[in-house]
Amino acid sequence: MGRMAESEKSAEERSNSTTSTDQASAPATKTSEAKKPTRTRRTTTRRTAKKAEPQIGEAPAPVIPVDAPGQFGRVNVMDITPAAENGVYPARVELGEMFHMTAQVFIEGRTKVGATAVVRGPRGKEMARVPMTCTNPGLDRWEVTLACGERSDVKPWQPEFAEVKKQLGEWTVTIEGWEDIYASWLHDAQIKVKVNDDVENALASGAQMLARWADAKDSKLNAAQKKTLREAAKVMTDRTLEPAERLAAADNAEIEALHGSNPLRDGISPSTPQRFKVERPGASFAAWYQFFPRSEGATRDPETGRIVPGTLATSMAGLERAKAEGFDIVYLPPIFPIGVTNRKGRNNSLIAGPDDPGSPFGIGSELGGHDTVDPLLGTMDDFKALTARAHELGLEISLDFALQCSPDHPWVKQHPNWFRVKPDGTIAFAENPPKKYQDIYPIDFNADMEGIEKEVERILNLWIEAGVTIFRIDNPHTKPVRFWQDVITAVTKKHPEVLFLAEAFTRPGMMRALSYVGFTQSHCYFPWRNTKEELEEFLLETNGDGGFWQHNTFWPTTPDILTAYLRDNGIAGHAVRAVLAAMGSPSWGIYNGYELIENVQRPGFEEQIDNEKYEIKVRDWDEADKYGIGTLLASLNRIRREHASAFGYHNVTILPTTDPSIIAFARHTPAELTGTGKDETIIVVVNLDGHNAHQAGVHFEMTDYGIDPKHGAVLRDELTGREFTWGWDNFVSLAPWADVAHVFTVVR
Repeated sequence: MGRMAESEKSAEERSNSTTSTDQASAPATKTSEAKKPTRTRRTTTRRTAKKAEPQIGEAPAPVIPVDAPGQFGRVNVMDITPAAENGVYPARVELGEMFHMTAQVFIEGRTKVGATAVVRGPRGKEMARVPMTCTNPGLDRWEVTLACGERSDVKPWQPEFAEVKKQLGEWTVTIEGWEDIYASWLHDAQIKVKVNDDVENALASGAQMLARWADAKDSKLNAAQKKTLREAAKVMTDRTLEPAERLAAADNAEIEALHGSNPLRDGISPSTPQRFKVERPGASFAAWYQFFPRSEGATRDPETGRIVPGTLATSMAGLERAKAEGFDIVYLPPIFPIGVTNRKGRNNSLIAGPDDPGSPFGIGSELGGHDTVDPLLGTMDDFKALTARAHELGLEISLDFALQCSPDHPWVKQHPNWFRVKPDGTIAFAENPPKKYQDIYPIDFNADMEGIEKEVERILNLWIEAGVTIFRIDNPHTKPVRFWQDVITAVTKKHPEVLFLAEAFTRPGMMRALSYVGFTQSHCYFPWRNTKEELEEFLLETNGDGGFWQHNTFWPTTPDILTAYLRDNGIAGHAVRAVLAAMGSPSWGIYNGYELIENVQRPGFEEQIDNEKYEIKVRDWDEADKYGIGTLLASLNRIRREHASAFGYHNVTILPTTDPSIIAFARHTPAELTGTGKDETIIVVVNLDGHNAHQAGVHFEMTDYGIDPKHGAVLRDELTGREFTWGWDNFVSLAPWADVAHVFTVVR
């Protein structure tokens, strides 16, 4: 029985022997358990065929064992997407995130085929069996929408995470092609009954097929379904009835529904399992909020006019603001001691004044290095209190890890071989000509990469023990990819819940390599994509097949980035970019001060004047209310939470519009993957012009979103609560002094 038995038969025996009613099901069971097939030695010697009784009716397609890579089964399965690059780097998805797969599935001649995607968990257990749809018969292209597990918002420190953790790791999806005997038979039988040609043989063949279907274990039929098939087979053999009536017993909605849900699958031919790395909640779907602890709670002494810096203790207010605005990750820049030698002054000047605090990226002094809290901010106990409060609020803490040192860093004396030395014996400071970073010594990884790796692993583990669950890595693309691969592998082996964000603006190859080695999310070029054409292209790039590896996170601004668009478009521009960021990617972030419209550039640079990297900001947060951006941020995060199943890196469609300043796109997740039994659709329409009103027609392909064109769709704008009725083509009007955008959900 099974594959061994089948492989021992000659080709003649396979075509002539009488086959049991469950001929296809035993091998399929082995496939579903993800066991390796028993290998048999193939020879070129022709075996002597045993004489067998003639087969009554057609023999079901056999399951042909696949004993070596590249062999085809009875049905041909090819060109599966996504596929791990060179079979090494699996696609990445968050637990429960919707994703799309395609494959070519075909057989010879006129015979019809079907295709099924079988999803298995990290322990090889079958978790789902989903029918695929043929979307391009001419190219034999089949497609399916899947998810590995169910979405969750459980945090790593919560007790429930132990159960979530069991679902993480490597899942597989196997595409199973199979001969669709029912569809093939029905097609021919309908024609024969209509023209009265060989009707009895056609109906008798169908009755045999239905009886075999009822007994097939692979079809997983219940008692009522088996009874339906057997009764239909009985009617098919009743010659007292008219042929059309007999055919109708197998050609009706009930049998067709069984064919869709529990088909008879002959000649099951599984593909090589496609691997997926399933990551924890928050790996893809995340909302970041960044602030500098030394500015949070900073005040100005009314008598001296000098700034009193904020601390980790006063930073509790930043946590409360992030929570109130709906964010779930608080990202802190480096909180380590800052060097004194070559310390930078305001606006990146080479000479620091007596009150200039220096850049937190000039790490290390006589007080300590990457494993030390800057005493001006507090102590390690203060930091642990901050993370504890964050966790009470449901917030994760992300810490910036910049692998660079000031000339005063302890490593400079302890490990001088870790730094690049000039011919004159001095250590070279960092530079990216024409830029120079005189307050930073770059690390030379060629001398002792293993030693540096061990030290970095020690430091990261120290901060993880203090409550950090995410690290934002500064400029990882300027360090060896292998270095990060070793470090991330070592850290996540002990702490699989820890995530890594790459602050890398560089070439596509490097970005992809960083994602391969464990960077869960990446900064990207979203800030500079501002026209309709640029945004449409970038939305599809971010939310396309590349999203199986590189998870772009959209930030309108950062401490390093303030674009001309935000400089020139004021409050409306900030609203536009917030909507695009929050709705355009599952992961987005805001650098604080955005709520206060801090948009004055340093002359000649795309960054803010009086940059917070070089000075302490004293902000009046009471002023935020008059701009309304904080309220908008909270609304956007509420929409994201309430419609989380709509957010993934694989479900964005661009909607055509008639005005170059109006962009529209939709996110859609079908009912079977939402967890609610209802489709989830979000439609975003944005006026990109921060100064002028625009009107446009928006085409909405209703049937693609499960909407009956007879009734149209009722949409609710989640930003205003107003409702609209949409059909195929719709009129929108958006003005920057009123509504810069619509964020619609489908009400009915």
